[in-house]
Order: sequence, then structure tokens, then C-alpha cells
Amino acid sequence: MPKALGMKQIASNRKAFHEYFVLERYEAGIELAGTEVKSIRAGALNLKDAWCMIRDGEIFVRGMRISPYEKGNIFNRDPVRVRRLLMHKKEIRKLNARVMQEGVALVPLSVYFKDSRVKLEVGLCKGKKLYDKRESDAKRQADRDIERTMKNR
Repeated sequence: MPKALGMKQIASNRKAFHEYFVLERYEAGIELAGTEVKSIRAGALNLKDAWCMIRDGEIFVRGMRISPYEKGNIFNRDPVRVRRLLMHKKEIRKLNARVMQEGVALVPLSVYFKDSRVKLEVGLCKGKKLYDKRESDAKRQADRDIERTMKNR
């Protein structure tokens, strides 16, 4: 059976872009069960309250909800279980040092298929203050207004 080539976006964490400044992005594989992959293919995934943590040299994602596969019966797993991410040990140590020293957070940004494998994009993020959120909302609204006026002309 040939592999599906290319990238297909499954879910995006738009709340993370509102709450944080994304400093760096990393790609990680994710350890899943078979029925979880089928559920992801159906689009039953929520990243809204997800976050990452590093413990004992391994990186985990918590709060990511993958709804149970409806035809999975006894093989379904807990929808919000802790899932291990797959990254190089050197990258994990580097991220751990940055999180401990600078006080930044690891936040899942998106989930996508890359050549038939499920990948998770993890962002090294710094929290926004309220005035930063207002500023980015005002900039986005101004860009929309400019786009509308250009389209009408």
C-alpha cells in the first residue's frame, strides 16, 4: 500500500496564538494507539487546553483530547490520557534548559499528517500581557479593514 505523501493539517491551537508569543517551533512525533489514529483521521481532536511537560528526559503532552473511535469498542483508550512525544534527546535537553531558565512554556500548536505519520508542532512560547493581546487584535482588525477596502476598489 503506497504512503500518502505531503502534509495534511488536522487541528490547530488558535488559543495558543492569542495567549502566547511563539518564539520557536519544533516538530515531534507522537506515540498513539491504532484507534486514536483512526479518530484523528476523522478529525476528532482538541488542542485547546493542551500543554507539554518534560520529565526524566522525556516530553509528554497533557490535556490533548482525542475522542474515542466510534467503532473501536474495547480497544479505545482514555480520551485525555498523557501521551509521549518523540524527539531527539538533544532537543529535549535543550528545551528543558530553556524552560527552566527563561520561564517559557511548551505549547502544542498544531497536529498534522506528514507522509502518513502523525506529527505535533510544539512551540516554545512566552505569555502575552493584556495590552499585548489588545495590540495584536487591533493590528488584525486593521489588516482586515485594509484588505476589505483593497478588495472593494
